Order: sequence, then C-alpha cells, then structure tokens
Amino acid sequence: MIWEELRKLLEKQQYAFIGRHSAVKICSWTKKSLLDEDICYKQQFYGIESHRCCQMSPSIGFCSNKCLFCWRPIEYTKGHIVSGDIDEPKELIKNAVLMQRRQIEGFRGNSKVNMQKFEEAQEPMQFAISLAGEPTAYPKLKEFIKELYKLGKTTFVVSNGMNPDIIKEIEPTQLYISVAAPNKELMKKINQPELGDYWERFNKSLENLREKKRGTLRITLIKGWNMVEPEGYAKLIEKAQPKFVEVKAYMNVGFSKQRFDMEHMPLHEEVRAFAEKIAEHAGMQIIDEKKASRVVLLMKEDVDRKL
Repeated sequence: MIWEELRKLLEKQQYAFIGRHSAVKICSWTKKSLLDEDICYKQQFYGIESHRCCQMSPSIGFCSNKCLFCWRPIEYTKGHIVSGDIDEPKELIKNAVLMQRRQIEGFRGNSKVNMQKFEEAQEPMQFAISLAGEPTAYPKLKEFIKELYKLGKTTFVVSNGMNPDIIKEIEPTQLYISVAAPNKELMKKINQPELGDYWERFNKSLENLREKKRGTLRITLIKGWNMVEPEGYAKLIEKAQPKFVEVKAYMNVGFSKQRFDMEHMPLHEEVRAFAEKIAEHAGMQIIDEKKASRVVLLMKEDVDRKL
C-alpha cells in the first residue's frame, strides 16, 4: 500500500517497513540510552525504559491532517482510514520486534554500548505507536493493543483526534491527543485538516479522553504561530480533563524543515514560560521538565505517573 516514492524517501530516513502499511524506526533516544548518553523524557516523566521502546506506526502515510510541524512528507498523505489488505496485529508485533533487533544489531560491536541494556533491548516492552501517520487510521488498532497487552507490553498512542469513535474504544496504557492550536481558525491553518467537521471531531475526542486513566494532551508550540491564548488551551484541557499535559517545543527536524526554520523552535525557557501561563489558567502546576527535549509536564498534582 505504500507507494514506491514514499517508501524510498522514508527508507533514506531509516524507516524499516514491516508490512503493507507499517514501519519501525529506531528512536534517537533509544540509541542514546544504549550508549548511556541520555534518556527520553518519557522515561524521566513516566518510567518508560528508552532502550526497550519500539517506535512504530501501523498506518504510514495515512492521515486526515497535513500538519505543518509534522516531520513526515505530508505531500504524500492519503486517506484517513487504511483499507484493502490489512496487516494483522500478531504479525505486526512479531515483525516489529524482529526488525527492532535487526536495526540495533550494529551496536553489538560498539565498545561504548551498555551490554546489559543491549540484551534487554532484544525484547522491547514499550510500543510507542506514534512514528508517522495517524494510528487510529489502522482499523485493527484495538486488537493490536490487546495483543500487546497479552505479551505484557505497554502502549502509548498519539492521535490527532480526528477519529473520536476510535478514541472512545481503544485502551492504550497512555493515550495522547495532539494539540497545536487554542481555537478552530488557528487549528485549520496549522493542522490543515481535510475533514470539514474537524473541530467537532477534535472536541469529541477531547470529551472521550476524559474516560481514560492516563489521558494526555501534548501541546506543540511553534514560535510565531501558536504561542497565543493560553486561556484557550486551558479550555481544551478543561474539556479533556487529562491526567497529563505535555507542553513541548516544535522540533525543526525531518520534512518540517521545508515548512519552518530554526527560529520557529522555541527555547526551553520560552516553553516553560508559556506552560506557566497555561497552568495558571488550567489550575495545574509544573511537575517536571527536560531541557534537552524542550518539554514541560503539567499535572493537577504529582501522583501515580510512573508505570
């Protein structure tokens, strides 16, 4: 299902395809963890082990939005639901683990590698279903998550909120909805949604997020674009009632470099300052932060965040 031109583009960026519409890519934080250089903010915030995290997508190239800040080539985005011959959950899991092992095999001969971590990394225990494409576009996402649970693995799903019915039915360990604007007009400009009722869909997904034990909003800040109306973001937080709110800088990486410059990437101090404004309006507080990732964690109070 992945047309050849897109496949070649992504393979140059070290995406490894594991099915008709699915892929794995080793995260830079996984590599850094294996070398004992650093860890992902998700390990610091939630206890996820970076060296045992599998970053993957069951829906490469499928999304109903064409977000300007996205690191993938949005020009190749097709329909918002995967159709035709669908990759089966059990096969996807098996192939993802095998590909993860193959991709990190080169670390075996590196004298700087933590070999205990390397051996543990042979069996990834966390699936970050957020690589590229919209996860809820995969019709068997609910079954995929259940199969991972049977194997004792945890799951993080990051969604654009355009499929609220799927948001309602899935139960990942932690469910994210991505937020890039405090109002309908700015969302249309930044997210470039193809669905006419995008704002209604997004807000319904926020309502459905209230039911999740570890619901999360990830607010991506683009300097000069959406660092406005902190009270608007607070209203969205009030609607969703998430356990966690991550306020994170846009990162000038991948294909987003064709749409934004380094100047659009706020400094950590700027992220924190804007997060403080959101927190004040939302009745939350800054609980944690990681400067290297330019991200701040907001919660009502610091309870039960480690998995």
